Amino acid sequence: MNESTEFEYVGFWLRVWASLIDTALMLIVIFPILFAIYGSEKLASGVTLSGSANILVSYILPAIVVIVFWNARQATPGKMAIGATIVDAKTGEKPSLQQNLIRYAGYFVSTIPFCLGLIWVGIDKRKQGWHDKLAGTVVVRRKNRGTEPVKFEG
Repeated sequence: MNESTEFEYVGFWLRVWASLIDTALMLIVIFPILFAIYGSEKLASGVTLSGSANILVSYILPAIVVIVFWNARQATPGKMAIGATIVDAKTGEKPSLQQNLIRYAGYFVSTIPFCLGLIWVGIDKRKQGWHDKLAGTVVVRRKNRGTEPVKFEG
């Protein structure tokens, strides 16, 4: 087994934090577009938006953005903020496009049964959610990420 003492698996709460950052950033982009298409009355009324524009902006655009980030940076902005990257679980290398596509589709599988596949990150020894297991990926970050270790003179 090839072990790395340089990296650690990223756990549940850090990944929740990264997801919150990503969600906030995505909403900053999506709401103005939906506002421009549907207007303030329809958005404020709580009416369920329908039509091809909503599908494009609310589902397809986020999928493209996330997969592009995973391919280009091995992370979304939220994961970058916490110093995490997505890697192939066997090699530690950059995941393939196919793995990233499976990983994204795996989010739906992970959330349908009461988000159990996402909660699994907190249970699994390698901190893999079902989407990670399906795609053969893990989320890692460098240990001791500070620029200089703390030293005390006493």
